[in-house]
Amino acid sequence: MTTTQSQQASSLKFVTLVSIIAAIGGLLFGFDTAVVSGAIGFMGEKFDLNDFQVGWAVSSLIVGCIIGAAFSGILSDKFGRKRVLITAALLFIISCIGSALPESFSTYVMFRIIGGLGIGITSTLCPLYNAEIAPTKYRGRLVALNQLATVTGIFLVYFVNLWISNSGDSTWQVESAWRWMFGVGTIPGLIFLIALFFVPESPRWLMKQGRRDEAYATLNRIHGEQLANEEIVDIEQSFKQKKGTFSVLFKSPALRAALTVAVVLAVMQQFTGINAVMYYAPEIFKTAGAGTNAALIQTIAIGFINFAFTILSIWLIDRVGRKQLLMYGSAGMAISLFVISIAFNMEETNSVVLLIFLLMYVASFAISLGPVVWVIMSELFPNHVRGIATAIGSMSLWIADYIISQFFPTLLSSIGASSTFIIFAILSVFTFFFTWKKVPETKDVPLEQIETLWAKG
Repeated sequence: MTTTQSQQASSLKFVTLVSIIAAIGGLLFGFDTAVVSGAIGFMGEKFDLNDFQVGWAVSSLIVGCIIGAAFSGILSDKFGRKRVLITAALLFIISCIGSALPESFSTYVMFRIIGGLGIGITSTLCPLYNAEIAPTKYRGRLVALNQLATVTGIFLVYFVNLWISNSGDSTWQVESAWRWMFGVGTIPGLIFLIALFFVPESPRWLMKQGRRDEAYATLNRIHGEQLANEEIVDIEQSFKQKKGTFSVLFKSPALRAALTVAVVLAVMQQFTGINAVMYYAPEIFKTAGAGTNAALIQTIAIGFINFAFTILSIWLIDRVGRKQLLMYGSAGMAISLFVISIAFNMEETNSVVLLIFLLMYVASFAISLGPVVWVIMSELFPNHVRGIATAIGSMSLWIADYIISQFFPTLLSSIGASSTFIIFAILSVFTFFFTWKKVPETKDVPLEQIETLWAKG
C-alpha cells in the first residue's frame, strides 16, 4: 500500500468513526419515536385515554421536535454543531427519566415534549454535521448512517418492548412495563453524550467563525494535505459576500427552488404514512385480528425489514444516486399501499396479505424516502444558509409527522383503514412525479458546487 493509499484509508476510518458517533443521535431518534408503539396500549389503560389522547400521547414528542428543529439552525450557526448536539443529548436523558416516572398523563406529556426538543435538534444536525465532514465520494452513505442508526433504534426498541411486556402479568404491564420502556432510553442517551466529547467541530462551521487553522486541521485528517488545501479555498469562496439570513432564502430564485424541494420531500416522507405504521403497527395488526403478542412479533418483522433495506440503501445511494432511489421507492410504496387498502376493504382482512405488503411498503420506504430525504436536505444548500435551510426542512418534516401521529387513530376510527391507506398511496404517487420533475441528482457533486445545479435549472 502506497503512502497516499494508507493516508486515504486512515482518513476514511477517521471520518467513518466520527460519522458513526454523530449518527448515534439517529439511534436516539429511532428509539424515542418508536418506543411509544409498545407502551401506548398499556398507557391508554393506565390513564384511561380516549382516541384524541392516544394521539396526543404519541404526538406530544413531535411538538417538541418541531420546536427543536426550528431553532436548531440558528443555535448551531451561533454556538456550533457539537455544542448544540451535546445539549440535545442532555434533553433526551432528562426526558427518558421523566417519562418513566409520571403519575399523571400531563406530566408524561411535559417530559415527552422535552425529549422532542432533543430529537428535533439531532434529526436536523446529525445528518448536516455528517454532510459537512464527509468526503464527496462517500457523503451519501455516511449521511445515510444517520438513518441506519434511526432504524436500528426502531428495531431494537421493538425487541426491548416485547421483552419488557413479557416480564410480568397484565397488572404489571399497565402499572410498570411502559415506564421501563421509556426509562431504558437513558442508556443510549448517555453513550451519545459521552461520545460527542470526542468528535471535532464541523470544519465548515469553524470557517464561518473565522477559525481557519482549526478547520484546516480537521480537513487535513479527512482528506490529506493536498485535498485539504483545495477544499479550504472552496469553502472560503462559498462564504465571500454572502450572509446566512432567513430572508436570503426567499430572495434568491435558486434558493427558493432548493427550499421547495427540501420541504416537499420532507412533508411527503411523513404524509406517505411511514410513522403511522411505525408508531401504531401493533394496533394495525390488532385491527386485522391479531392478538397482542402476535401483533408485537409482527411489528418486529417490520423493524427487521426496515433495518435490512436501510443497509441496502446505504450501499446503493452513492452508486445508483439519490433521485433514482426516490423514484423506485415511491413507486413501490404506492403499489403496496393500494394493495393494503384493498386488503382492509375485504369482508375478512387477510393478515398474511396485510403483513406481506406492509413489509413491501416498509422495504420500499427504507431504500428511498427514509435515508435519501435526510441526505438531500443536508446537501441542497450552500454553506452560508445550510443551517437555517436544513432546519426549515426538518421542521416541516416534524410538522407533517405531528399531523399524522395525532390524527391517524381518528382516521382509523372515522373513515377506516382502507380509506386511510388509499390516501397514503395517492400521496406516494405524487412523490414519484414530483421527484421525477423537480429533484436534481446530487451524487458525486461537491457541497460547494451543488448550488450551481439550481442556477442551471
